[in-house]
Amino acid sequence: MGIRELIEKKRDGRELSGDEIDYIIQGYVGGQIPDYQMSALLMAIFFRGMSEKETEEMTLSMAHSGEMLDLSAVKGCKADKHSTGGVGDKTTLVLAPMLAACGLTVAKMSGRGLGHTGGTIDKLESIPGFSTRLSMEQFTRQAGEIGLALTGQTENLVPADKKIYNLRDVTGTVEQMSLIASSIMSKKLASGADVILLDVKTGSGAFMKEESEAIELARQMTALGLAAGKETVAIVTDMDQPLGHAVGNALEVREAIAALHGEGPKDLMELCYVFGTYLLEVSGRVTDHEEARGMMENSIKSGAALQKFAQWVEAQGGDPAVAENTDLLPRASIVMDLITESSGFIEHIDCESIGRACERLGGGRSRKEDAIDLSVGVVLHKKVGDRLENGDVLATMHGNDLDSMKEAKDILFGACHLSRTPVEPGKLIRWVVSKNGIEKY
Repeated sequence: MGIRELIEKKRDGRELSGDEIDYIIQGYVGGQIPDYQMSALLMAIFFRGMSEKETEEMTLSMAHSGEMLDLSAVKGCKADKHSTGGVGDKTTLVLAPMLAACGLTVAKMSGRGLGHTGGTIDKLESIPGFSTRLSMEQFTRQAGEIGLALTGQTENLVPADKKIYNLRDVTGTVEQMSLIASSIMSKKLASGADVILLDVKTGSGAFMKEESEAIELARQMTALGLAAGKETVAIVTDMDQPLGHAVGNALEVREAIAALHGEGPKDLMELCYVFGTYLLEVSGRVTDHEEARGMMENSIKSGAALQKFAQWVEAQGGDPAVAENTDLLPRASIVMDLITESSGFIEHIDCESIGRACERLGGGRSRKEDAIDLSVGVVLHKKVGDRLENGDVLATMHGNDLDSMKEAKDILFGACHLSRTPVEPGKLIRWVVSKNGIEKY
């Protein structure tokens, strides 16, 4: 069949074979299939979906569309962690050096932010001199030498995903379960890690708003990883409010460094401890849950994780002094407190609106390549369940333009909803999906 017949086949709800999917992926990457026909196919997939076999075949075809990273020269088990995207999610900045300090090599390819969700690459680029463009040789060597390397997606690694994702972004086909799963897992499989942990966000600030959708995405991605011979665990976590307090690139790096000093927000630290515990277990470094948790906690108490962070920054061209002096990070020229004129308990935070407010300040991307202001953002001083009194500081905005800050201020006040009676925050960690099945945490 030609591409037109394959579009019609999927339009009619029929299953594409592995050879047909490979023909589509390789043809699109090679330029034989134009954007308008690929767009039509993506829209057919959006409405008709893909079977598990189709999703697996697409994932493998995308992974093999470019260079497959070989980390066999790096001794020991190599770990990777991925988040489906959230507001204030700076987990990797804390978790990666913690794991490296515990002796587990972290070799990770990360992306930029998209829309209201932040990207690890953007955050790291707020560190003076830090390079997120490593050659595969540099990436492999650094992973072996210090146990930690992170790079952005290169042109030669999974080019099919980069090209298809850009097309999905402008054709309204981003939020399709199988396309999300194959996009994420193709990059994970091509990155060469042995064990993979997936943080699947659910709630108002996540792509998967409904918990049932997040569980299904976690199940699909775990199945793809296991089918490819990778030890894979997915954990469904809350994104009904920002993680930690800081939202915005340099502000989040500051909070991550504070966490490595032992002064991190409770929710951020709990995610790092839990994720690290699971990765240490599935990697085979430990067999006991309590021992793994103890190792993670000790990496903070001993200062080993902070030292590893400074070593990581220096290895990638950044100024390691930032680990002790966060004044080296970009700072906004205007800092403005938001004073509340109401009282009550914070019942709900529209997490996506918090991300949109940061976009309005200039700290987000509507497209992957848009320039952003690394210095701007928001620090929330209250979380769900906290008591708010008239005159309290709800949040602090960091910006460089008064007009955009006034717009962001209205968004922020509208994002926080109060209750007259006490409120219990939602559960931070919801579900664990692994080779053992789906289990409530």
